[in-house]
Amino acid sequence: MKKLKKVLALGLAGAMALSLAACGGSETSEATSEAAGDSTATTEAADGEVVTLKWVMVGNGMPSNYDAWLEQINPYLEEKIGVNLDMEVVGWGDWDQRRNVIVNTAGEYDILFTNVNTYTNDVGVGAFYDITDLLPEVAPDLWASIPADYWDACRVGGQIYAVPAMKDSSITNFVVWDKGAMDAAGYDGSTMTDLTDPALTEALGSQELKDYLTSNGYPDTAWPLNNSGATYLTFEYDTMGAGLIAMGVKYNDGEGKVVSIYEQPEIMEYLDLFHQWYQDGIINADANVKPEDNAYKPAAVAQGWPSAAITTWGPNMGVEEAVAYQWGPTIVSNDSVRGSLSCISANCQYPEKALQLLELVNTDTYVRDLLYYGVQGDNWDYTDDTKQWVHKNNADWTMAGYTQGSFFTVTPTDDFDFNQYDEVAVQNENAEPSVLLGFSMDVTPVSDQLNQCISIAESYKSELLTGSCGGSDPETMVAQMVEELNAAGFQEVIAEAQAQVDAFLAENPASATAETAE
Repeated sequence: MKKLKKVLALGLAGAMALSLAACGGSETSEATSEAAGDSTATTEAADGEVVTLKWVMVGNGMPSNYDAWLEQINPYLEEKIGVNLDMEVVGWGDWDQRRNVIVNTAGEYDILFTNVNTYTNDVGVGAFYDITDLLPEVAPDLWASIPADYWDACRVGGQIYAVPAMKDSSITNFVVWDKGAMDAAGYDGSTMTDLTDPALTEALGSQELKDYLTSNGYPDTAWPLNNSGATYLTFEYDTMGAGLIAMGVKYNDGEGKVVSIYEQPEIMEYLDLFHQWYQDGIINADANVKPEDNAYKPAAVAQGWPSAAITTWGPNMGVEEAVAYQWGPTIVSNDSVRGSLSCISANCQYPEKALQLLELVNTDTYVRDLLYYGVQGDNWDYTDDTKQWVHKNNADWTMAGYTQGSFFTVTPTDDFDFNQYDEVAVQNENAEPSVLLGFSMDVTPVSDQLNQCISIAESYKSELLTGSCGGSDPETMVAQMVEELNAAGFQEVIAEAQAQVDAFLAENPASATAETAE
């Protein structure tokens, strides 16, 4: 198995007490207009002033104690790098619309959270600053703290436009159970080898499980879904950054064949299984139109790490004990690395300062703790002067930690006597790389066809991936979708993708041969 390069030790960012004038994404200049194409074109600020950077991210809305938080973090940032922060935390339900407005109108921001769903397209419209040349010069600690493979995963057209968060950057999926529900069903989750195991279906549909759920005040749905559906069913396919959920390359296919994902036999088997579960009431009847996830799930698939059952999934469900069993391989791909990205606006007047801020967020533990946990003395405190553990006083902080930066500079909490992120580091280190790690499709030659295909595939997503299938069945619905896709130019998109994949593998033969040898 091809190993990822080891993550270099995280170093503290050097104190750069530079005082600069305030900047904002909407304030453009001659240097700003050049910045998208020339990463050396930046604006110099007057001495003795401080840059204010606006950072827009998704979460549970603005924190109620936001002003108190600014009073803690801004003086520290001023001293270190001459920066103040202005945050906009957008609620989950409003995020897609707000993010689109910000990007499409060149809205006022300096740093924006994004991910695999939109990154390539946003780069294509010139939304983000090319940080390729700036990284080793302006943010050397940040550059060294992230593996070269991960930087490569962020490249579009050979250039880097995002800082990836070092988190569970590889994908490991687990079947997570409320242990009480699993025991009531008489099921041994540790024996599961696949979702298609008949014993799993029998347990999920058992009367004993339904009795357990109803007696504890829960709906009797064993595998609840929302309208996003079971997107994890296709996680072994690399979608090449094209944004089309119906097209990809199997992560370990050394030949790099671009395929119609939903027509693949193993995917169709999963779709048939979920359709059966939907018909049997194992999946909720409103799954295809339900906007939000259930907090409590008797059983589900979640991406994470083994101890997340103890630290996250169980507590979030409010159950006495949750257990998790790995399903499928651990994979690192462009898609997985792009799960959390911070991008600097192409209109940012001071991209160097924005990059220095991202370096500090990813390498300075105190800055990371303030972003991750909130106001010190209110939301959290260090347990002693060694600052090795954090005690959370409440769960009121509304910023989403995964959107900000590295997990590995966050101080662990004293809820447990271990650091759960050690498990994440091991998973990342031992992940199997996609044969296309570092490859992003140039969608320009087929952009019109691709956009139509994306729209069509998304219109079928909820029905297919919840098992509802619009009263039909998966085979019929997939055939109908593919017919529409082909009419919109799907085969042209696949042919273009294949030509680019072939060229990439010809230039990077180690990617193909390492996987084929296994």
